[in-house]
Amino acid sequence: MAISCLILGSGPAGYTAAIYAGRAGLNPVVYEGLQPGGQLTITTEIENFPGFPEGIDANELMDGMRKQAERFGAEIRTATAVKADLSKAPYKVWFDDGTEAECQTLIIATGAKAKYLGLDDEVKYQGMGVSACATCDGFFYRKKTVAVVGGGDTACEEATYLASLAQKVYLIVRKPFLRASKAMQERVMQNPKIEVLFETNTVGLYGEGGVEGAHVVYRKGEADEKAYDLPIDGFFLAIGHKPSSDLFKEWVKTDELGYIQTEGDSPRTGIPGVYAAGDVADPHYRQAICAAASGCKAAMEAEKYLQSL
Repeated sequence: MAISCLILGSGPAGYTAAIYAGRAGLNPVVYEGLQPGGQLTITTEIENFPGFPEGIDANELMDGMRKQAERFGAEIRTATAVKADLSKAPYKVWFDDGTEAECQTLIIATGAKAKYLGLDDEVKYQGMGVSACATCDGFFYRKKTVAVVGGGDTACEEATYLASLAQKVYLIVRKPFLRASKAMQERVMQNPKIEVLFETNTVGLYGEGGVEGAHVVYRKGEADEKAYDLPIDGFFLAIGHKPSSDLFKEWVKTDELGYIQTEGDSPRTGIPGVYAAGDVADPHYRQAICAAASGCKAAMEAEKYLQSL
């Protein structure tokens, strides 16, 4: 028998969709995927989620969402989708544990992963000075010194935002120029708190119990190279995200970066009963509260669709 509402992903979007679908009596089934709780679980304290004036631990927040979804009847399964067939309803999804599922409605909430440089130290200092979200973690670096890696609009936006909090921001750019729009470039170059380090690569991080600095290399041509240590308190990645949408590209529309394109301000993908929620369909905001809201929308759309059958 086909599942009424199948939800792929267990971040704020997936769990919120499960809460709403459960309350609507849809008996949702949630597959947690590779990272139960989603990207939020790799950070520490969440300062900007409404309802927690003193902040809340990220894992505690996601655990609470999970329990709330289960309270309303959601079934949580631990497996990752590896194949999908959305050519006709009921839709089929196969998982890495060898099982498959058929569903009348599908909510894709598989998220997006931040791109990293690939340094071992990024893993070592995750949550201890390394972050891929200035809006999430910038508050912890008030009046401190931080570095942002990247040269596009996102990196410039992150650096500008952090400059409103930190005392000093280094923008580490591997090329001799910024790729950002002219307006963003001017904003960065005119900010006295931001120093752009062109033709510079980060090769490591150091610190006892947290980031205290970065090992960087300035390279102007093959013959001119200078390695030095850059004292910082926080290290922010702003080199892009990769949405987890590859399984569905054959069936749904995506933009050039792979984000699922939905209809207007809705989570509808264009396939009846198939919806996309959270970071997999959000190239702009990537905030937990936005993901949760889109999960709510997706569940309400699924309920409406099922009622029309």
